[in-house]
Amino acid sequence: MGSVVKINVLTVPEEMRETLEKRFASRAGAVENSDGFEWFELLRPVEGTDSYLVYTRWASEEHFKAWMEGPMQAAHRQGPPAAEGGEAPQRPAASGSTLWSFEVVQSAGPKK
Repeated sequence: MGSVVKINVLTVPEEMRETLEKRFASRAGAVENSDGFEWFELLRPVEGTDSYLVYTRWASEEHFKAWMEGPMQAAHRQGPPAAEGGEAPQRPAASGSTLWSFEVVQSAGPKK
Protein backbone atom coordinates (compact mmCIF):
# COMPACT_ATOMS: atom_id res chain seq x y z
CA MET A 1 0.00 0.00 0.00
CA GLY A 2 1.21 3.52 -0.80
CA SER A 3 1.13 6.73 1.15
CA VAL A 4 -2.03 8.29 2.56
CA VAL A 5 -3.05 11.94 2.39
CA LYS A 6 -5.14 13.67 5.03
CA ILE A 7 -6.67 17.04 4.23
CA ASN A 8 -8.25 18.94 7.08
CA VAL A 9 -10.67 21.57 5.76
CA LEU A 10 -10.86 24.49 8.20
CA THR A 11 -13.51 27.19 7.94
CA VAL A 12 -11.71 30.42 8.83
CA PRO A 13 -13.38 33.84 8.81
CA GLU A 14 -11.30 36.47 7.01
CA GLU A 15 -10.57 38.36 10.24
CA MET A 16 -9.00 35.19 11.75
CA ARG A 17 -6.74 34.22 8.81
CA GLU A 18 -3.62 35.92 10.13
CA THR A 19 -4.22 34.39 13.57
CA LEU A 20 -4.53 30.89 12.12
CA GLU A 21 -1.37 31.28 10.06
CA LYS A 22 0.61 32.58 13.06
CA ARG A 23 -0.57 29.66 15.20
CA PHE A 24 0.55 27.15 12.58
CA ALA A 25 3.89 28.95 12.23
CA SER A 26 4.42 28.86 16.01
CA ARG A 27 4.05 25.07 15.94
CA ALA A 28 6.48 24.55 13.05
CA GLY A 29 8.28 21.25 13.46
CA ALA A 30 5.55 19.65 15.58
CA VAL A 31 4.56 17.16 12.89
CA GLU A 32 7.74 16.95 10.81
CA ASN A 33 9.57 14.72 13.30
CA SER A 34 6.77 12.14 13.55
CA ASP A 35 7.36 8.59 12.35
CA GLY A 36 5.93 8.07 8.87
CA PHE A 37 5.47 11.78 8.18
CA GLU A 38 6.16 12.71 4.55
CA TRP A 39 4.74 16.18 3.78
CA PHE A 40 2.83 19.17 5.19
CA GLU A 41 1.28 22.24 3.58
CA LEU A 42 -1.08 24.91 4.89
CA LEU A 43 -3.07 26.19 1.91
CA ARG A 44 -4.63 29.67 2.07
CA PRO A 45 -7.76 30.31 -0.04
CA VAL A 46 -7.31 32.80 -2.86
CA GLU A 47 -10.93 33.48 -3.76
CA GLY A 48 -14.43 32.06 -3.51
CA THR A 49 -14.09 30.25 -0.17
CA ASP A 50 -13.20 30.78 3.47
CA SER A 51 -11.71 27.28 3.81
CA TYR A 52 -8.05 26.65 4.51
CA LEU A 53 -6.67 23.21 3.65
CA VAL A 54 -4.17 21.51 5.93
CA TYR A 55 -2.46 18.88 3.76
CA THR A 56 -0.42 16.09 5.34
CA ARG A 57 1.02 12.99 3.70
CA TRP A 58 1.94 9.86 5.65
CA ALA A 59 3.70 6.58 4.88
CA SER A 60 0.63 4.67 6.11
CA GLU A 61 -2.71 5.01 7.86
CA GLU A 62 -1.09 3.52 10.96
CA HIS A 63 1.51 6.31 11.07
CA PHE A 64 -1.23 8.94 10.81
CA LYS A 65 -3.26 7.30 13.58
CA ALA A 66 -0.19 7.11 15.85
CA TRP A 67 0.39 10.84 15.35
CA MET A 68 -3.29 11.61 16.00
CA GLU A 69 -3.27 9.61 19.24
CA GLY A 70 0.05 11.02 20.49
CA PRO A 71 1.72 14.27 19.40
CA MET A 72 -1.38 15.82 17.81
CA GLN A 73 -3.51 15.23 20.92
CA ALA A 74 -0.83 16.80 23.12
CA ALA A 75 -0.56 19.89 20.88
CA HIS A 76 -4.32 20.43 20.78
CA ARG A 77 -4.80 19.85 24.53
CA GLN A 78 -2.61 22.90 25.11
CA GLY A 79 -5.08 24.96 23.10
CA PRO A 80 -4.27 28.16 21.29
CA PRO A 81 -1.42 30.22 22.70
CA ALA A 82 -2.25 32.97 25.16
CA ALA A 83 -2.61 36.46 23.83
CA GLU A 84 0.24 38.91 24.26
CA GLY A 85 0.55 40.27 27.78
CA GLY A 86 -0.34 36.94 29.47
CA GLU A 87 -4.07 37.21 28.80
CA ALA A 88 -6.37 34.18 28.69
CA PRO A 89 -6.05 31.85 25.67
CA GLN A 90 -7.52 33.23 22.48
CA ARG A 91 -10.63 31.89 20.80
CA PRO A 92 -10.25 29.29 18.06
CA ALA A 93 -9.32 30.70 14.64
CA ALA A 94 -11.37 28.09 12.75
CA SER A 95 -15.10 27.64 13.20
CA GLY A 96 -15.38 24.21 11.59
CA SER A 97 -13.28 21.26 10.50
CA THR A 98 -13.73 18.35 8.09
CA LEU A 99 -11.15 15.60 7.49
CA TRP A 100 -10.75 14.14 4.00
CA SER A 101 -8.73 10.93 3.51
CA PHE A 102 -7.08 9.69 0.31
CA GLU A 103 -4.70 6.96 -0.82
CA VAL A 104 -1.94 7.98 -3.20
CA VAL A 105 -2.30 5.98 -6.40
CA GLN A 106 0.03 8.07 -8.54
CA SER A 107 2.44 10.93 -7.94
CA ALA A 108 5.18 12.78 -9.80
CA GLY A 109 7.84 15.26 -8.95
CA PRO A 110 10.15 17.45 -10.97
CA LYS A 111 12.74 15.75 -13.15
CA LYS A 112 16.30 16.22 -11.93
